[in-house]
Amino acid sequence: MSADLSWFDTEDGRLAYRDLGAGHPLVLLHAGFLDHHMWDHQIPPLAARYRVIAPDARGHGTSANASRPFRHTDDLAALLRHLGVGPAFLVGVSMGASIAVDTALEHPDLVRALVVTGAGTSEPEFTDPWTVTAFGAMTAAMATGDLEGAIDACTLFAAGPYRTLDDVDPDVVRRVREMERRTMSKHTADESDPLIPVPDTWARAAKITAPLLAVNGGLDSPDHIGMAERLAGLVVHGSRATVEDTAHYPNLERPGVYLEILLSFLDTLTHPQD
Repeated sequence: MSADLSWFDTEDGRLAYRDLGAGHPLVLLHAGFLDHHMWDHQIPPLAARYRVIAPDARGHGTSANASRPFRHTDDLAALLRHLGVGPAFLVGVSMGASIAVDTALEHPDLVRALVVTGAGTSEPEFTDPWTVTAFGAMTAAMATGDLEGAIDACTLFAAGPYRTLDDVDPDVVRRVREMERRTMSKHTADESDPLIPVPDTWARAAKITAPLLAVNGGLDSPDHIGMAERLAGLVVHGSRATVEDTAHYPNLERPGVYLEILLSFLDTLTHPQD
């Protein structure tokens, strides 16, 4: 657990988050089954320039599980309003990217710009055989309570469809598995899913006016890259970047390169050219 972890009390339990630095608010949103620790390499340099807020989504990391229907975007909006911040830069990977987009749709007053990685909206469309097989294996393992099988299947996204886990930095694999274990061990096979979907996200995305950058790992699956790039093409102000030689978690595999791309994008917004 992070030594500087803070807590936000909601009507359905406590949500954990880190809140460091000063300046314009920048929110880091983690991928599904992971937690705020996926941003450990980016938080210190970002907190030197921004107020960095890195929450654990409900049901992830050290945040409470849901006991009633909820939406991740509403949890995030409640946290930001509790902290009195916004509009904020929202930066998300995978599920975190979807939460960022949902927030731009549902709570646009809280969003200044978006950076999304490996996802489009919260209505994913998977057609690539590798992605379908990987998600199927993870879902099947979770449905039977096979924790180790679910972790093994989920960790494959760190490698992507073109590599094996032996090709990935062992420290990245270790960190991913540790985060997955923290989150997956909080859940049981027979529990219901109270997450309420945000409707018509793809149809509504074209109305997002906040600047958006899609940053994908060059070795991620065609589905994940395609959804992020489709989103960048739909919004009013969209752009794209690639972190080569990485898959679904480019901020973990090449943290310095990801940070450089992120800061360059943020600089264009905070210090626009005359």
